[in-house]
Amino acid sequence: MPDFTIKSLSQSTWPDFAALIERHNGVWGGCWCLEFHPEGKERGVHRRAQKENRVRQGTAHAALVYDRATCIGWCQFGAPEELPRIKHLRVYSEGSFEMPQWRITCFFVDKAYRGQGVSSAALAGALEEISRLGGGTVESYPEDVAGRNVSASFLYNSRLSMFERQGFERVRRLGKNHWVMAKVVQARP
Repeated sequence: MPDFTIKSLSQSTWPDFAALIERHNGVWGGCWCLEFHPEGKERGVHRRAQKENRVRQGTAHAALVYDRATCIGWCQFGAPEELPRIKHLRVYSEGSFEMPQWRITCFFVDKAYRGQGVSSAALAGALEEISRLGGGTVESYPEDVAGRNVSASFLYNSRLSMFERQGFERVRRLGKNHWVMAKVVQARP
């Protein structure tokens, strides 16, 4: 596995993040990793500018993965108020449950680096950053791909097995192939 470096999304790393997205035509039809934010459904919004504004305000979080000086992937995370628009929200909202302190909502890996552990490195980086920011319960919604052939380009929230390897536990099913998974992350002293 290559020796990747992890950096937080910030004003200083914004150009690297933007370059990765631009190399991939805005990612998923121009999402700019804005879809899970409150304004993610709005059309006509210049998504690049909106995401950059969130980064400047400190209301967008991600662990960026680098191969030397090039940003090659990310894992987006944030408080539920920052990222309220999760997939399967209707099913997620059924029943009673305690809201997590953090959500992990999406990953993206440069086409040239898929299958090389970038998502795992990004998840580990996000958990480290969450620890630095005070820790708490972290939730995510990965897909169970066991026995199914699923294109990596459609796994916006990655695979269930990756989360299990990093200590997440299944909480409840979320639709046919997704799960709510959670892990408590301790605050870094």
